[in-house]
Amino acid sequence: MFEGLILFGRSIGGFLTAESILWALGASLVGVVIGALPGLTATMGVALMTTLTLKMAPAQALLVLVCTYVGAIYGGSRSAILLNIPGTPASAASCLDGYALARQGRAGYAMGIATTGSVMGTLIGMFFLALFTPLLGNVALKFGAYEFFWLATFGVVISGNLTGDDPLKGWMAGALGLFLATIGQESVYAFERFTFGTRELAGGLSLVPALVGAFGFAELLMVMRERRPPVTLSALDSVIPRLRDLWKYRRTIVRSGCIGTFIGIIPGVGEDSAAWTSYAAAKRASVEKALFGKGSVEGLMAAETGDNACVPGAIIPVLTLQIPGSAPAAVLMAAMLIHGVRPGPLIMVESPQFVYDVITMMLFAVIGILIYGLVLTRFLVQVLRARYQVIVPIIFVLCAVGSFAIAARLFDVWVMLAFGVLGFALRLLNYPMAPLVLGLVLGDLLEKSLRRGLVLSDGDVTPFFTRPISAFLCALLVLIVLSRFIRWRPRANRAV
Repeated sequence: MFEGLILFGRSIGGFLTAESILWALGASLVGVVIGALPGLTATMGVALMTTLTLKMAPAQALLVLVCTYVGAIYGGSRSAILLNIPGTPASAASCLDGYALARQGRAGYAMGIATTGSVMGTLIGMFFLALFTPLLGNVALKFGAYEFFWLATFGVVISGNLTGDDPLKGWMAGALGLFLATIGQESVYAFERFTFGTRELAGGLSLVPALVGAFGFAELLMVMRERRPPVTLSALDSVIPRLRDLWKYRRTIVRSGCIGTFIGIIPGVGEDSAAWTSYAAAKRASVEKALFGKGSVEGLMAAETGDNACVPGAIIPVLTLQIPGSAPAAVLMAAMLIHGVRPGPLIMVESPQFVYDVITMMLFAVIGILIYGLVLTRFLVQVLRARYQVIVPIIFVLCAVGSFAIAARLFDVWVMLAFGVLGFALRLLNYPMAPLVLGLVLGDLLEKSLRRGLVLSDGDVTPFFTRPISAFLCALLVLIVLSRFIRWRPRANRAV
């Protein structure tokens, strides 16, 4: 412990220069802007900045990349709260309560809550990164194909608990998302499924255009149908959360931070799953369940704390196992190798100073997003004053450009439009959108894990139920389904 404090202090002293501070603040701002623009993901931001930092010193280059990563995950909440469009997949859960709070004239406060949750989540993740990197890295090694299958299934099943009072509709939407994830070439023999002879579908449906369409374009269609009045902004709307709110939701903050960090450690899951899982856990434990999805401060806090805690969590397996916990972490790991840093199991022996350098980089990123969260909120919240006749065409152009920018394919724009129409129809039928998107996100992981597990067991399904972690996840799933069915069935009987 004492040696770690010495290394941490040495890292802070090394980065506490005017040049490093300017790089950190500038990169954090770039990350916030990238995250706030629909279609520009954290992965894209880190990849873009990697190409711009090739000639920089390794320490400065990695400082820029880490600050961009943290800023992008945080920045996605800006458009999620103001426009109900997730700037990044990780901020999709923030749409549920963040936009509802904005509609109530509390947009500034919602953005302040998001800032606080992001800061607290990153700090909690940094704590685990500093103290338990070797231990938590070993936990990820225990997850094989069988455990990943149940983990993906768990994500879809709990989607019935995320929004709405009818779990069956949530599960049906999640199943639809899983089906849409099977479109394209399968992973073993590259056989095309459900492409109907369309070459553009061979690669599957891109996640970002689907997200932008389901949450962005569908929202525009709902706005045009309902002709909503402009959002009213309260003159007393504060961007600084009250201390009593933070104390009230202290358990939610700690719980979401731990969940986000743990999910970050598991390779291939990512920040979006961390946000949804934290949101579901908060709703399950809350005494204010009725407010979730309608403007719950606790729900927004849980989502933002969870996805930002996932960032340092995703870096833990990068440093200890050379296995990225998420897509942006994979790009960051590649940048480390490019700049001559060799992460892996021996990093705590060969270069323990670098681990604390990464923690210091994240500390600078936290300071950056805290400053921008307080300074830029008053400016960004003015977006809500614009009339819908003006802002709707602008948002539509952003949706189209963001979808096209991913791979420069016009087909992705059509995907965005299709998911917008689908999302609009599902909303009219009171089906939640979150499980649909979650099924699309986890579908690839579920299928690959199932097929890999069957190959390893030579077609035997027994390991899916006999391995300790798999058996625990399976039992937990059964309990969740039974509990929801028992609670839902009496309500349905009373309605009859």
